Amino acid sequence: MKILALDLGDRWIGTAISDSMQLLARPYKTIERVNLLSFLTKILADEPICEVVIGNPKTLKGTDSQQTQKVLLEKDELQQQFSSIIWTLWDERLSSKHAQNLRITKDKTEIHSIAAALILDSYLSYKLFQKQLLSD
Repeated sequence: MKILALDLGDRWIGTAISDSMQLLARPYKTIERVNLLSFLTKILADEPICEVVIGNPKTLKGTDSQQTQKVLLEKDELQQQFSSIIWTLWDERLSSKHAQNLRITKDKTEIHSIAAALILDSYLSYKLFQKQLLSD
């Protein structure tokens, strides 16, 4: 099963997807916010996705911001609409800045999907570390 990541912005949403072994994250698509529901409906029908990780935009001090509140509300709405999927919030601090600093692309909209891949990569690393701790 695969894991999908979302970097929710006000206009653009970056997406990333893992491989079926949940080891690698790759940028997938950057979509406009208005297309989120149709995108999710299609990808959840086409791909074996068991979990969606949403970037949680905390402040650098670890507190909630206005954007954090928007993301929490949206996560709750998506979780109600797609209840068969596990929905997980994951710290995204500095992921967009890191994606911009990589300078992989000149297309500014692709930065969002790269940020989503960085969020997903962090989450996958955490999951792998947890598995290793439990197996020791």
